[in-house]
Parts: sequence; C-alpha cells; structure tokens
Amino acid sequence: MKRGDGFPTLGQATGVWARIAALSFGGPAGQIAVMHRILVEERKWLGDARFLHTLNFCMLLPGPEAQQMATYIGWLMHGVRGALIAGMLFILPGFIAMMVLSWVYALYGDVPVVTALFFGLKAAVLAIVLQAVFRIGKRALKNNVMLGLAAASFLAIFLFDAPFPLIVALAAAIGWIGAKAGIAAFRGGGGHGSTGGAHVSDADTILGEDLDLPLSARRNAFRAGWAAVALWLLPVLLLVALVPGSVFADIALYFSKLAVLTFGGAYAVLAWVAQEAVGSYGWLQPGEMLDGLGMAETMPGPLIKVLQFIGFMGAMREAGWAMPLLAATLGGILTTWVTFAPCFAWILLGAPFMEGLRENRALAAALASVTAAVVGVILNLAIWFAIHVVWREVEPFNWGPVSTSVPVLETLDGWAMALSALAILAVFRLKLGIGLVLGGAALAGLGLHLAGAI
Repeated sequence: MKRGDGFPTLGQATGVWARIAALSFGGPAGQIAVMHRILVEERKWLGDARFLHTLNFCMLLPGPEAQQMATYIGWLMHGVRGALIAGMLFILPGFIAMMVLSWVYALYGDVPVVTALFFGLKAAVLAIVLQAVFRIGKRALKNNVMLGLAAASFLAIFLFDAPFPLIVALAAAIGWIGAKAGIAAFRGGGGHGSTGGAHVSDADTILGEDLDLPLSARRNAFRAGWAAVALWLLPVLLLVALVPGSVFADIALYFSKLAVLTFGGAYAVLAWVAQEAVGSYGWLQPGEMLDGLGMAETMPGPLIKVLQFIGFMGAMREAGWAMPLLAATLGGILTTWVTFAPCFAWILLGAPFMEGLRENRALAAALASVTAAVVGVILNLAIWFAIHVVWREVEPFNWGPVSTSVPVLETLDGWAMALSALAILAVFRLKLGIGLVLGGAALAGLGLHLAGAI
C-alpha cells in the first residue's frame, strides 16, 4: 500500500512468510508469538498497537485467527497479492504434511508399530486438550457470568447433545444483549495471551502510525473477497447439483457450514465434528479422530487442518471408488478448500471496515461470551477424548432428555490411563513443550509394544 525506502518487495515478503509458515507450530498462541517476533520485533513492519488491533479483528471472525492475521498483514503490506501469498503459505506446509501422513495412516495404520505410535499420541492429545481448557478458561472466565456461560454450554452439549451452532448463537446473543444493556460483566477479551517482547511503536515501523488506505486498495479487497466467496461456493453448488447425496457433496456442505461457525478455535469445533463426522456420518471412529488430531498437533499451520484428515478418511470409505486412495485425496483437498477459502473471503471483505469493527463494543462482548461458552465445549471434548482413550468401549446412556455416552468400566485400559497421567504431568507440572510431549508419548507407546504390553 505504502511505498518508500526500506519497504520490502513482494519477493522479500514472500521469503518472510515462508519462514513464518515453517515455524508455525504450537497452535494459535505459538503461531501468534512467532509472527510477533518476526514481523514486529525483527522486521518492524508494524507496531504492537497495530498487531494487537489486527488480532482483535481476527478474533471477531470465524476461522483460525493466526492464519487470518497473516492474510490481513499481507494485505496491508502488498495488497491482495500479499494477502494470498501470506495466507496460502501459512496453510501449505501443514496441508502437504497432513496429506502425506494421511496416506501413511490409510496404508499402514493397522501395522502394529504404527498402531503403537498412535496409542501413545492419543494420551498426549488428551493432555494437550486439557491444557487448552485451562489456558482459554483462565483468559475468558473473568467473572461469574462468564463462568455460568461455560457451565451451561458444557451441560448443554454433554448431557443434552445440543448442537454446537446453537450454543455459539445463544452465547453471542447473550453477550450482545448484555453489552447493549450496559452490564459490566460483558467485556471483550483479546486473543491468546500476550505477545511478549519489548514494545514497538507504530510510528517506528514501515507501515507507520497513520495508515491511509487508498480507495483502490479497498475496492480491490472487495473484489477479491467476493471472488473468494464465489470460488468457495461454486464447487459446493456443482457437487450438490451433479452428485447429490454423495460423500463429496456431504463433505462440501458440512465443512462449508463449519467454516461459518468456527469461533473459538479448532478444539471447540472438534466437539461438533465428533458429533457429526463420527456419530452421524460414520466417516471415522473415535480413536481415528484422536489419531488425526495427534497428526495435526505435530505439523506447522492451523490446527483446524485436522478436518482434512476427516474428509480424507470419509471419502476413502464412502465414495465407493475402485481407487479409494484417489477418492480420499480428493476428499482431503475438497475439505481444505471449503475450510480455508472462506477465511480469505472474511478477511478481504472485512479489511476495509477493520477500524469500525474493532471499536464495536457489542461485537466484542458477543465474542467474549462465545469464548466463555467455548471453554465448556472444549471441556466436553476433553471428557469425550478421555472416555475413548482410557476405556476400550463406551455405551449410550439415555434418560428423558439426557443423551450422552458412558464408559464400560470393566474395559479400562491400564496402560492408556498410565500414559495419559504421565502426559498430563508433563504438560501441567513439568511444563514441557507440545512437541516433546507428543514425541515422548509416541515413543512410550512404541516401547510398550516392543515389550509386549500392548
């Protein structure tokens, strides 16, 4: 947008975005910290105020905020081309890695050594999801009203099988109304914690303090945003029209719907995905859901890329093709497309209004309420994972309006419980990093297999 001495070329910026993509491990908190260190502290493309401003904007949108932050900053620096390069590079390494591991899983997932590695990974994933409950809860549950929202959302989804979209809609409405009524408890939160580092003033950065966006930049963003909407929806409409009822039409519709409702991060959405992909569609089993999340945790990029694995497995099993792995690959590509194309649309359509949205207190309160409700949803996910990790069998429990699953107690897996306890100890007590916990748990699973214990 703005040009002058020291302003990086698009080629130079591409190298920076590639470096960020290669280092974007550890979920949104880690990814946001990497971007802050490189873009604010090292490169001084923008200052702390604008960086946090961008984070608040992206928190108001559905989708992975770290990827959307990269897309938005890319747009500020180099317009639509910069947005596309930054956003796609953030996704590409994880997409390729997930596709490779999905093929390995499909071909060799029943091999005992591979099964043992994933046995260990599941224990680590349980610990990481529990960590997410505490981390987000500490940030979001700052008063009794927010604590009540979290508890209500947990009971709604755990006992009454309430759909995730309904929980999000009700929480947002409560926050909006609470803010309009002037209730002090409804305040907007921000992001995934502090970014750290020394303060960098906007005035001392390449973009400067007062960013005057030309009208042409706004128009180009609108055009590109509507093009992203068309590119997202056109394949969906074609699949529904040409092959209605097929697994590809189901994938396109379901994950498109999910893309509109991915507030609160991947862990929140996975609770709904577990309901639908495992329970309703039967695309994969609960243990496979855990395996997919374990793979996603080990790769760079947004954690939501676990959806690619779900689409891969669903197409492999349901397409009925003579070449199931070809169907699976197309299913994984389709899932990624309808998951991330909307992210570009939201950013490019919303970018010109960023300042106004950031100052909207009612929207910020709605987001804070959704985040509080998400804590309850993620707690449900953690319990769902724990039941399926530690016990070999579960059974449905229905009593009036209550509908949930409970473990068959005599199927307790002692080794799974022990590994889970060790992983939880490593995460909460020893404060070990995610990569170390995942690697150690996988090796522990392999060791148990070699010892003949599993």
